[in-house]
Amino acid sequence: MRWIVRTVFALIFVVVLAVGALFAIPTEKIASLAVSQFNALTGRDLVISGAVRPSFYPTLGVQTGPISVSNAEWSSAGPMLSAQALSIGLDARALIAGEVKITSLQAIDPKIVLERSTKGQENWVFGAAAAGGSGGTISTQTPGVGSSYSLDQAMISGGEVVFIDHAAGTKVALSKITARASLPSYTGPASFDLTAQMNGQDFSAKGRVDGFQDFLDGKVGGAALDLSAGAAQISFQGRAGWAGPVAEGNLQADLADLRAISALAGLAAPQMPAGLGQRAVQLAGAVTLTQAGSAHLRGGSVVLDGAKLSVDADYTPGARAKISAKVVAGALNLASASGGAGGGAGGGAQAQGWPQDRIDLSALSAMDADISLSAQGLDLGMVKLGAVQAVVRLDNARLVMDVAKAAGYGGTMAGNLVVNGRNGVSVAGDLAFRGMDLQALLRDFGGYERLLGTGDLTLKFLSSGNTVDAIMHKMSGSGALSLTRGQVLGLDIAGMLRRLDTSYVGAGQKTVFDALTGTFTITGGVLRNDDLLLASSDLTARGVGEVDLGARSQSYRIKATALAGADGSGGLTAPLLISGTWASPKFALDLQAIADEKLAEQKAKLQAQLAAKKADLEAKARAEVAKKLGVTQAEGESVQDAARRAAEQALKDQAAKALGKLLGGN
Repeated sequence: MRWIVRTVFALIFVVVLAVGALFAIPTEKIASLAVSQFNALTGRDLVISGAVRPSFYPTLGVQTGPISVSNAEWSSAGPMLSAQALSIGLDARALIAGEVKITSLQAIDPKIVLERSTKGQENWVFGAAAAGGSGGTISTQTPGVGSSYSLDQAMISGGEVVFIDHAAGTKVALSKITARASLPSYTGPASFDLTAQMNGQDFSAKGRVDGFQDFLDGKVGGAALDLSAGAAQISFQGRAGWAGPVAEGNLQADLADLRAISALAGLAAPQMPAGLGQRAVQLAGAVTLTQAGSAHLRGGSVVLDGAKLSVDADYTPGARAKISAKVVAGALNLASASGGAGGGAGGGAQAQGWPQDRIDLSALSAMDADISLSAQGLDLGMVKLGAVQAVVRLDNARLVMDVAKAAGYGGTMAGNLVVNGRNGVSVAGDLAFRGMDLQALLRDFGGYERLLGTGDLTLKFLSSGNTVDAIMHKMSGSGALSLTRGQVLGLDIAGMLRRLDTSYVGAGQKTVFDALTGTFTITGGVLRNDDLLLASSDLTARGVGEVDLGARSQSYRIKATALAGADGSGGLTAPLLISGTWASPKFALDLQAIADEKLAEQKAKLQAQLAAKKADLEAKARAEVAKKLGVTQAEGESVQDAARRAAEQALKDQAAKALGKLLGGN
């Protein structure tokens, strides 16, 4: 920057020489004098087209026609500096005293071309400092360039500045520049006010530096800047230096118009999620910008739409920029950033199906992040939480939230949620709810409000898809449920059993329970449960069936017993079939199950009768055989065993008789 400014002052210097020579040198020689002086100082060619016209009243000064300053030898972009006209006003008394005090400086349609070659050469480096250049070196010691200058007012109209970096292959252009600047003292403060256009975006800026010469030399000093683009406004007060650049101070920014700010930077406007800066972004705090390009915020206050955050953050540039931050927030809505993959009011579930709008996770690709979050409330679309302590990590469009502990649905929750936008959209979670309000959870998760209760829920899930509808159709996972003291709304199972009438459904009907337990698996968007148990003082119900999460329907069978005895016997038992959609469920007595149960009962009865008849016939046959064999059966003894026992006894008797005869008996 100092070379640019010193070049301008060199140009002013030679024109001032011309003014001083006006009193003794013919006007046709003034241009040649200025040209030779400038060429000697810079090694560049100054061309003044047309006459150099002096003015004596009301202000001492000089006016030129078109002027141009040649570019570096390696450049093919045309003149480095050109203008249609240059007008300089001087303080005559100061000039007589040997001081150059410029009362006015006006450039008409100036154009400045700044270039960096593929070899790193810079066209704004003149004289001996320029490779292959000639001429002297412009510095603060150059006559007329140092501290003796002051500038009351400089004006530019129709200006243009172009910066071309051939090594990086980039080009930045400022056009339609209208500017005013003031430099009361070369070593003192300087100020400017300008409007311009960059990358097709209009903007305005005004600023101040406390020490112009120190700032020009790359030193850090007091500075202020106000920038406006569209509806966006940025204000900085503190210390800054252009060599780096570096800055530290207080920043206030209202970035309601991110499109305008992005356009100035030559970037596409980021698609901020709803609730996280889509409508408004405001920032205030102490900022530090280092020479390495990192930025740091301390004591920051950030407003994203309606969300207010206290932030300490560090920004690290690189191939993938990263933000590390500690965030304390009030209620925070991340539903849009997480894909909005929820149900009910929270996730946008519709009465007839899930939303089919394509999920946009482009915001996750903006940068990486590692954020410690403390929030009074957190809306993730699929799940809504109260006070939460969590760590959020964003790595190449993959968002992972580890929740150490959070208030959720009247109880507490812990676990993790994953939203992956690397290749399409995928979501996953491993959550444990304790003492939660099931109705509120199911309302947000699936738009289902018929089950009330307080208890525990564990849930693991995984799915993918570019819409909420696709995600729910592909869902897989598992879980377990344990509730106490609840109700099933819209269904009076006990009333159905007492009257064998399925009309006990609809508004105002309910089934009260003391306990409800069950486990489930999810495959292809279908939840399967085989062990549902509902129990109350006058009702016991066991269920098995499926809930189609994608189709938002169910097919469930419940076997209920009402008014049973203390030992569980007796009572009224009937199987119920629940079908239809969540919005319009259908209830009916399971006639097929009743028929199957009656058939099973008759079959069992017949089997029992047949078994009894068979046993009776077998007993009679054994008795007849025993009679014919002359044996008497002992209780529980078979005919075979009785015959064997009788034979053994006869053999024993015969042996005893034979032995008696042998011993001389009768």
